[in-house]
Amino acid sequence: MIRDSEEVYEYLISPDEYLAAGVHIGTQVKTGDMRKFIYKVRPDGLYVLDIRQLDERIKLAGKFLAMFEPDKILVVSARQYGQKPAKMLAKITGAKSIVGRFIPGILTNPALADYQEPEVVIVTDPAIDTQAVQEATDVGIPVIALCDSNNLASNVDLVIPANNKGRKALALVYWLLTRETLRAKGIMDFPYTIDDFEAEL
Repeated sequence: MIRDSEEVYEYLISPDEYLAAGVHIGTQVKTGDMRKFIYKVRPDGLYVLDIRQLDERIKLAGKFLAMFEPDKILVVSARQYGQKPAKMLAKITGAKSIVGRFIPGILTNPALADYQEPEVVIVTDPAIDTQAVQEATDVGIPVIALCDSNNLASNVDLVIPANNKGRKALALVYWLLTRETLRAKGIMDFPYTIDDFEAEL
């Protein structure tokens, strides 16, 4: 007899697909914020992230994002390999995106032509997208961030523990996040593949 605590966990995709995309490969640095998301450390010193926690957080983030009007969601990515996935999430869900340079004041200075008032911000890497995270925090906008083992998460409201540097890893996480956001809204038709989200080399 299987007790509730021993029920088989259902992943969004197979664990093998996660591993093939390298979403679990962290860095050789572990911050205190990310300690609870670390599965183990490899002999070469790289920290390995827990894919089950990644999977759980993507489900949670999808449900959370579905609560907002699409145009009140802002996706930010200065990191090169995160730019195409971020733009795809925005395009498919109806969210807005800022990729490349984030102009200071976009969230805090109403006098700016580019001023925006999102209700939630998603960032690819809080260390690189630090301006967006700081401004969102200053004005009380919740932040969802893809965090690697070396990230600080003090201003992040929802951590998605993942390799936020790899091309395939970013494509997979954003693809799943987009799909889960739409599913949480009751939209099951999702004709896109992970390849559609992957940045060119």
